[in-house]
Amino acid sequence: MSTTVKAAVFHETDAPPEIRDVVLPDPGPGQVRVRMVAAGVCHSDISLSNGTLAQPLPAVLGHEGTGTVEAVGPGVTELMPGQQVILNWAPPCRACWFCEQGEPHLCEHALDRMATPYAELTDGTPVYPGLNTGAFAEATVVPVGALVPLPDGIDLAVASMLGCAALTGWGAVNNAAKLRAGQSALVLGLGGVGLSLLQAARMAGADPLIAVDVSTEKEELARSLGATEFLVSDPKVHKSVRKLTGGRGVDHAFEVVGKAQVVRTAWNSCRRGGTVTVVGLGSKQDEVSFNALELFHQARTVQGCVYGSSDPVRDIPVLAEAVRAGELKLAAMITDEISLEGLPEAFERMRQGKGGRSLVRFGA
Repeated sequence: MSTTVKAAVFHETDAPPEIRDVVLPDPGPGQVRVRMVAAGVCHSDISLSNGTLAQPLPAVLGHEGTGTVEAVGPGVTELMPGQQVILNWAPPCRACWFCEQGEPHLCEHALDRMATPYAELTDGTPVYPGLNTGAFAEATVVPVGALVPLPDGIDLAVASMLGCAALTGWGAVNNAAKLRAGQSALVLGLGGVGLSLLQAARMAGADPLIAVDVSTEKEELARSLGATEFLVSDPKVHKSVRKLTGGRGVDHAFEVVGKAQVVRTAWNSCRRGGTVTVVGLGSKQDEVSFNALELFHQARTVQGCVYGSSDPVRDIPVLAEAVRAGELKLAAMITDEISLEGLPEAFERMRQGKGGRSLVRFGA
């Protein structure tokens, strides 16, 4: 028996979604159907919709979400109907070379499912799952490995951020940069991931902790989440950062925008021997250049960070403990609650750098 649900279907690159009925098959072997409760709107969804990231169309985007298990397919024993879960958009295979090296975030097969239809429109047209998950729908069908049980004591809707923004930001600080207490840090870009990263840096003991964004409206929120300094982005912001750090620059600079110019700002804001961690997802046409002398002389490290260099099964329970302890404030980062029909406006807010996280609430 199939299930028909309402979903935001993206038919063309750079076009808004159409709210349509999508027909989901019953979960097959190793699969689970999840009735969605909430889904965060991530900048990666823009990258998928505009072609920066390749995505077969038509597709249901959305990858940061939570819900309740509605049905399980043959062979699924890890979860049961009624259980609350968090989506994991990059489930590792646990068997490829990268997984065996302890790098499941680089799994060779994590995104294989994006190229396989998972549902149909009512006219029989195949539909693809954006980043494996298809979270912008009332329900979705995913492999059991794409789900993490919701830890106790966490609000189900707000917990959607644990599946992408919070995990990516926390992982960038703790898994990739390995920031230590007393080190200085700079966060460039204060969307959902940037605000999560800011909190993770605060929890790790960064001092000073400098936040930078294009919007002056984010200063109050940034300071409430741990920023000791706030700067408005401009071409000379690296000079302001150096003034706040004894002229040296920060120990750690985190780029959370996905633009070559901002990567360069992070580099220029970092001390000799410091580390630049690139968290933002940019375009392959947007190139960053360095001259050979500065690479040698500055002795800085530039590293990419995919999905917080994380293992969601290992790391989400750690983040949940921080939420329960009141250290990681998920709800504070949600600035807009919307329906599926509100997605175009949420995308536009992200393009303009306004607000924190928009959260789709189903059934609200």
